[in-house]
Amino acid sequence: MKTISENRCFGGVQGVYAHASDVCGGEMTFGVFLPELSEDAPVPVLWYLSGLTCTHENAMTKAGAQAWAARNGIAVVFPDTSPRGEGVPDDEAFDMGQGAGFYVNATEEPWAKSFNMWDYVAEELPALVTSTFSIDGERQGITGHSMGGHGALTLAMGLPGRYRSVSAFAPICNPTQSEWGQKQLRGYLGEDESLWAKHDATLCMKTRGFDGRMLIDTGTSDQFGDKLMTESLAAAIAERRQPATLRMQRGYDHSYYFVSSFMEDHVSFHAEALWV
Repeated sequence: MKTISENRCFGGVQGVYAHASDVCGGEMTFGVFLPELSEDAPVPVLWYLSGLTCTHENAMTKAGAQAWAARNGIAVVFPDTSPRGEGVPDDEAFDMGQGAGFYVNATEEPWAKSFNMWDYVAEELPALVTSTFSIDGERQGITGHSMGGHGALTLAMGLPGRYRSVSAFAPICNPTQSEWGQKQLRGYLGEDESLWAKHDATLCMKTRGFDGRMLIDTGTSDQFGDKLMTESLAAAIAERRQPATLRMQRGYDHSYYFVSSFMEDHVSFHAEALWV
């Protein structure tokens, strides 16, 4: 692992690092915010998964998470959204290929060699950060925005016992039925739609739910609302009687103005679960 940058931030350190990834077959970059409290003992960690077209940097510089994480004494990890670099396959469309890993392990060519973002976020990167930084791997929460909200929800429900809490900002809720999902799941996983189900939050809610705390925020003026299909997840939550808070925020859109407006709520929500 190599250090790209480290900056003092709200009493802690915001770092950016790169490492050779076995599961993605190349160099991956990620950010880690460590609060001042981590200088004394390992702290809980919140994973932030970003959306389409984003890198590790978007949320790191736009979401405002560090101030609230510092106040609550938790670390925040910002992974990239896909493998990148020379030789990594890509697509001309913004919603496929580099910047659009969709948090799955691809089985179809040309993606299978590099696009293994489920294993990267679930296994490889956690092992690296917990062994390198003052982070307590037993106390984890996960959140994300848009495609990253989809990833947060499906990872949380797909890995029982891993995360104490999950939240999402404007998540893609029902990708097997959405324009944001069908194309990517078919491209990465093939035509067998039974393989798509574990990557659909609505279907995961129907079959297994989540045993921790759940918070979801979506704006009523989200310009991609028809692709998010929030109502499908809401119905599945109600049908399962899953303990969850799902809020429709009046007038907010899909942007980081929306995300940053409710970041304090989300970080505090996770901190309450992680410090129990």
